[in-house]
Amino acid sequence: MQDSTRAATVSARITPAVGLDILSRQEVARLRDAGAGGLHSLLRRCALAVLTQGSASDDARAMLERFPDFDIQILQRDRGVKLELTNAPAEAFVDGRIITGVNELLFAVVRDILYVATQIDAGTFDLDDPHGITHAVFEILRNARVLRANVDPNLVVCWGGHSISRDEYEYTKKVGYELGLRAFDICTGCGPGAMKGPMKGATIAHAKQRRRQNRYIGITEPGIIAAESPNPIVNNLIIMPDIEKRLEAFVRLGHAIIVFPGGVGTAEEILYLLGILMHPANAELPFPLIFTGPRESAAYFEQIDRFLRLALGDAAARHYSIVVDDPREVAHIARKGVDRVRTFRLDNQDAFFFNWALHIDGAFQTPFRPTHEAMAALNLHRAQEPHRLAADLRRAFSGIVAGNVKEEGIRAIEQRGSFVIHGDGDIMRALDAMLASFVEQDRMKLPGGTRYVPCYRVEAG
Repeated sequence: MQDSTRAATVSARITPAVGLDILSRQEVARLRDAGAGGLHSLLRRCALAVLTQGSASDDARAMLERFPDFDIQILQRDRGVKLELTNAPAEAFVDGRIITGVNELLFAVVRDILYVATQIDAGTFDLDDPHGITHAVFEILRNARVLRANVDPNLVVCWGGHSISRDEYEYTKKVGYELGLRAFDICTGCGPGAMKGPMKGATIAHAKQRRRQNRYIGITEPGIIAAESPNPIVNNLIIMPDIEKRLEAFVRLGHAIIVFPGGVGTAEEILYLLGILMHPANAELPFPLIFTGPRESAAYFEQIDRFLRLALGDAAARHYSIVVDDPREVAHIARKGVDRVRTFRLDNQDAFFFNWALHIDGAFQTPFRPTHEAMAALNLHRAQEPHRLAADLRRAFSGIVAGNVKEEGIRAIEQRGSFVIHGDGDIMRALDAMLASFVEQDRMKLPGGTRYVPCYRVEAG
């Protein structure tokens, strides 16, 4: 008789539904290695997130505690690779057989973890050079087979929070539906909320248009996937090595970006893209950026707009449109913007499948490790170019995300208390007010739904 307090589990051996037929002995050994230099711990954590696909939990540590005996091992057989799952979540199986979509994403996890590790070890990527980092992003995406040649631009990236209201979630589905009717594919951060809604809406529209070769791309990274497991609609999962390469993958792949309401992670994404678009090298490059939500979210975008204008100047607002409660208009703006992107890339002989022409400064590419010292050292003053201020504001939000949901960041806060952020007085006051409003609107929830206690302290000066 099964203990009712423990989650139901299944043990099984599975073969890949598609791809990843063979691995070398050395690759298998690395995936099985549970030591400090091995990949087993990372594989186990990411695999568990996929096996709990669609889970409402946003607590990575609680998920591991719920399935403490879960394990995954790579088996090399004469006829190819198998995965041995021990005490895996039963929800990933139907009548003893693993769900096909879960199978595909599990092997995507193996593919990306192994590819990144082996290529970095081989010195394939020069991660000290901006061009080398872009090359790494390209190669990871190419290895995941999401770069499609001879296809007109049609990929819309949707950003937004995993913790949004029901009205906001329904709105994201309506926007996704309008995009799907216009033959757009959808790319998100792969989790729930505003990452799931546009995909769900698009699936209905794609079905009505009898469009079958649809892409629902989810791009994540190891620090996020365990807190935001992939939603069930994702059919192309990509795990980038870190948040910076994840963000670069979004903007290199996408032909337009739509931002729904969210919290600090969404603010980080906005500042990342605006910092890039405000760089003088990108002045002539078209990149549609639309902020949108239902009528109830109008105040949210008004506050975001005020903060961006205050911190980066009114010039920042030239790079985005704000559309309230009008999904069809959002799709129209996206369609016109993507048409401009197509014309620009044809005129400049740039690829449709990867935005090579976009200049990304090294400040947006170098991984930021949010220690207490690094957060305190951020330059959040106006006496610099706006795109450089945007880079450090992005890092500030990245640190808050880490302190909220990433295991490393949570541990740092538990051990040393809140991060301290310094900057110009008016920017800090506006930042503090915006973060407080996120808390009041339940956009900053701690894992497990506990009452939010800020992991940061804002100081002027």
